Amino acid sequence: MTALTYTILTDPTSLEASVNGRSPSTGTLYLMVTNTGKTVPWLRIEVKVPLGDGAGHLTQNINAINPKGEYTDTQSSSQAATQPVIVQQQGADVFQVTTQSGRLEAFAPGDHMVLTLENVTVAPTAGVVVLMVTETVRTGRGWQVSDAAVPVVKATPKEIPAPRDFRPDKTMLDTGDGLTLSWDGSNDFSYEIRFPGGQSAITPGTRTWSPTDAPKRATTYILVATDPTTQKQHFLTTTVQVRHPVLETLTATTGIDTPWVQGTTNKGRVAFTGTGVEIFNDSGGQGTVTADRADLNGVNTEWVQGRSADDGKVTFPKDGLDVRQGSGAWGTVHADRADLNGINTEWVQGRSADDGKVTFPKDGLDVRQGSGAWGTVHADRADLNGINTEWVQGRSADDGKVTFPKDGLDV
Repeated sequence: MTALTYTILTDPTSLEASVNGRSPSTGTLYLMVTNTGKTVPWLRIEVKVPLGDGAGHLTQNINAINPKGEYTDTQSSSQAATQPVIVQQQGADVFQVTTQSGRLEAFAPGDHMVLTLENVTVAPTAGVVVLMVTETVRTGRGWQVSDAAVPVVKATPKEIPAPRDFRPDKTMLDTGDGLTLSWDGSNDFSYEIRFPGGQSAITPGTRTWSPTDAPKRATTYILVATDPTTQKQHFLTTTVQVRHPVLETLTATTGIDTPWVQGTTNKGRVAFTGTGVEIFNDSGGQGTVTADRADLNGVNTEWVQGRSADDGKVTFPKDGLDVRQGSGAWGTVHADRADLNGINTEWVQGRSADDGKVTFPKDGLDVRQGSGAWGTVHADRADLNGINTEWVQGRSADDGKVTFPKDGLDV
């Protein structure tokens, strides 16, 4: 039976066995040494650490452990009541604790000593580890060497906690904005981000990722975290909106509600007003509609003109219709036939400059040749109420001729 009492604490409170393929499980052991009886003169305390990878082993590498020790005198009121003790590795698997002086010293009742073993890489198999503590003290009968078995539990490793908080640095992207995605999660996962049309593996130890090209439309990204041991996968999603999306095609089965539609390279715009639509060019002015054909119930417009600046132009004054040349001079209407209720015109002439011409003086009708001389009216039949003429003759120059002198009729 030992003269002193030995208790062990761990941080974390439950040490987990290490797992191949994951980050090593590490922790700290605190061996608490107390005296619940009479004063014990002590010389040294040795702690044997089981080495290996089995259930009863604490670690595979004792050299990675950082040991230290402190003795606290609870009866002293001095600030120096806690003093370090000497902790050294002895052989392959033992830590030895001695006093600062290296000589026998008293361990008073109520005092305590803490041996700290930091950075312990826990062996890979779950189970109970027994640390063997050997104390060397002095009694009334001489030196006494006693052993104590102090157990430590290595728990079965828990599943790696799932990653969380997969998030973009911006939820709404403007034109030219970059994008960075971040998340929280264990280094033991392998990570991959999937997106429409591709996927990207994540460099180990990295918790951020940026796409080579920022998304052009609303895009959902999927973070896939894979446990390297069990191959179990966790999935997290996040969606980024784009203020000015670019779509390859759009099919709307019910309708589209929007105040306007605009081009990409050429910024022509169609706006939707309460009365219909307005067309604007890329500078914001009134634009042009280009089409092969228009089927309309009506057109309200100030003018209509051919495609070139010198083409004919039709304007619509209040009293009717004006047809002009591109220069602004009066133009010509070309048609195969005109069906009109009436014509108001100064003259009518054939297509050529020397064709017959009809003018309309106030007293009737003048028929003239293109030269301006009196012309001839050709008709199959004339049904008239009266004729005022100087003479009447047959069709040939030698045909009979009738003249109308004042005193009667000459044949």
